[in-house]
Amino acid sequence: MPFLYDPGASMSKVSVLILRAAGINCDEETAHAFRLAGAERVDPVHINAFIQGRRRLSEYDVLVLSGGFSYGDDLSGGKVLANEMQCKLMEDVETFIGEGKLILGICNGFQVLVKMGLLPQTERGGRRQEATVFYNDSGKFECRWVYLRRNPDSPCVFTRDMPETIYIPVANGEGKVILASEDVRSRLGPGGHIALQYVNPPWVSAGESAGVAGGEATATVARVAGGEATVVVAREAAEVAAELATAATPYPWSPNGSVDAIAGICDSTGRIFGLMPHPERYTHPTHHPRWTREGCREPDGLHIFRNAVNYVRGVQ
Repeated sequence: MPFLYDPGASMSKVSVLILRAAGINCDEETAHAFRLAGAERVDPVHINAFIQGRRRLSEYDVLVLSGGFSYGDDLSGGKVLANEMQCKLMEDVETFIGEGKLILGICNGFQVLVKMGLLPQTERGGRRQEATVFYNDSGKFECRWVYLRRNPDSPCVFTRDMPETIYIPVANGEGKVILASEDVRSRLGPGGHIALQYVNPPWVSAGESAGVAGGEATATVARVAGGEATVVVAREAAEVAAELATAATPYPWSPNGSVDAIAGICDSTGRIFGLMPHPERYTHPTHHPRWTREGCREPDGLHIFRNAVNYVRGVQ
């Protein structure tokens, strides 16, 4: 399909669609973030309006799938909405993509994009699902602020010119990125698909955090060991500790257990981007938990939305 969309050409307004569905609950915050970033038209619209033909994706420059628990996360996080879009809107979505427009998925929206086969999309042609997003290794909902590292070699439109280390909140129970194969994994790095990764806080080295995590794992296993199983369990604990010692970003700094500490992925064009953390929750300096002590640069979350708006206007 030819590239039909010229960012910034004859664009009087930046038009953003926040796609709504049952269970989506971060649409208003995401819409507010785009308005703060300068988008003139931001419409939260229910998916049924597009399925019934009352609205068209072609009206917009940016399609956003925000966070929440679409359809109660039945089957798995984002799966029902992904199926609905594949079965009822995929032709329009493909046209939208072919015109070079932007797509952003946040948390549940990221899960949807992955399960639609739109991310990471390491192979051209077709929409084969190459990854999934599964339950956190911790077995619980992880809700706190996390540090991310931006990949300077990624083509991602949304993360351009951001600081090397980013600080935004995460809130999910199913955030573990799992890849379909080592073949997919081998293509992510060279293609720049991994746009964001979880990293240790600036004051914690990889070795120190691994040592703490390894010690906790060993102690946990030792507590349940007993009798003849002690030797076997102790050996397994040592193996766990050894694995953690070589992990770049172990728990809790990598909250989900994602392969390669993946927090955000883009396609090969950089125009389709999904991430598990919530940038819409850090769009004002006072959102930062230490804003009174550390002072504040432009909120990292707002920067992501501003990049999208600037791209549409042809600034980037």
